[in-house]
Amino acid sequence: MEEPEKRRGKGSLTKALIGVAVLLVIAVPVLAFFAGRESAASDDGSNARSNAAESEYDFKVLNEMLEILKEDYAKQDNLDDQTLYEAAIQGMLEVLNDSGTYYVDPTTYRVDTSPTLRGAFDGIGATISQQAGEIVIVRPIKDTPAEKAGLQAGDAILQVDGQSTDGWTVEKAVLTIRGPKGSEVKLLIRHQDGEEKEYSITRDSVTVESVSTIAPGGALRDANNNIVDGIGYIYISEFTPRTAQEFEAALREVTSQGVQGLILDVRNNLGGSLNATISSTDLLLDSGTILIQRDASGKETSYVAKQGQLANGLPIVLLQNRFSASASEIVAAALQENNRATVIGETSFGKGTVNTPKELSDGGVVFVTIAQWLTPNGALIDKVGVRPDIEILPTDEDIDARRDVQLFRAIEVLRGQVKAP
Repeated sequence: MEEPEKRRGKGSLTKALIGVAVLLVIAVPVLAFFAGRESAASDDGSNARSNAAESEYDFKVLNEMLEILKEDYAKQDNLDDQTLYEAAIQGMLEVLNDSGTYYVDPTTYRVDTSPTLRGAFDGIGATISQQAGEIVIVRPIKDTPAEKAGLQAGDAILQVDGQSTDGWTVEKAVLTIRGPKGSEVKLLIRHQDGEEKEYSITRDSVTVESVSTIAPGGALRDANNNIVDGIGYIYISEFTPRTAQEFEAALREVTSQGVQGLILDVRNNLGGSLNATISSTDLLLDSGTILIQRDASGKETSYVAKQGQLANGLPIVLLQNRFSASASEIVAAALQENNRATVIGETSFGKGTVNTPKELSDGGVVFVTIAQWLTPNGALIDKVGVRPDIEILPTDEDIDARRDVQLFRAIEVLRGQVKAP
């Protein structure tokens, strides 16, 4: 593994986000981050509740505490049953320290999340993340209400419809901001320069193509701004159920041009459908394990590639960054550990779990981690991420000049592996 070439300076979050993404033409809906979701089991949860009732701990004490607060607490204005109720639930789940296990309240859960993994949804059209305890916009999607309203990468979302986002999880923010086409949402935004401004944005249908062969800037160029011939480029923004078909078509298009190397870009790809991820990765492998899934009992299931890759053995470089998560990490690890690709960029996010929704009697839902993903060599992805073979961290100067140094290094590596035309 090579040493890092450059370290990122102490520039703003906007710079850090723009440095690797500003020229890319496709963004991803953030709910893809929660990849690997299983459908809710038929069990209505009564067995679990029965077992909970038999615990040595009597949870009726919580109700006793609530009654004492209602009777004796001096600051009665601070008491709200729903707020205390949700806080008790969140407190219980937070001790698990597991991003894949979380509670969604009934009001928020009424928003149907399933369209996201089909590549279309109703909302404002912006990918978000959590940075330093705040909900931050990673990037507005092109030609969406968010972009048209003037939202920018690095903007912090302080309030949604008057509700403070302090302490919100990413999924709560997504489900609250999303809503039916034509409805309005008000966001209090703090820009990177410190200015706070309220935006009223009308939601619309947002469609996202998950695969593109268009390189940043419209053409693949090296560090000297020369157009690069003989190297193909494919960007995957997320893994929807149609991604495998889109990726296969893109592979056929690129390879038909007689390229001698391929750049696969999954930067800012937050994940998506597990089946699509496996099928897409299989297109680049003739054999070998794609991933291992370990359930709660310790049972492991291996997903193995089938003979018949479409990349014709072309040298591959995979680009990833710190926002590459979940499904995109599966692809990176599978190609890296099967010696099929050189991974360049930053250590990925580290989201490697499968979670399933369990509906609750209050109309809410708790998502529960039921399995973990391991790399082909048996390494955990969750909270660890995939380390690149060549670490490239853009400097402030690179970001200001909009130099995509990760892409430039990918071109250099492939040029050293391919035969001269």
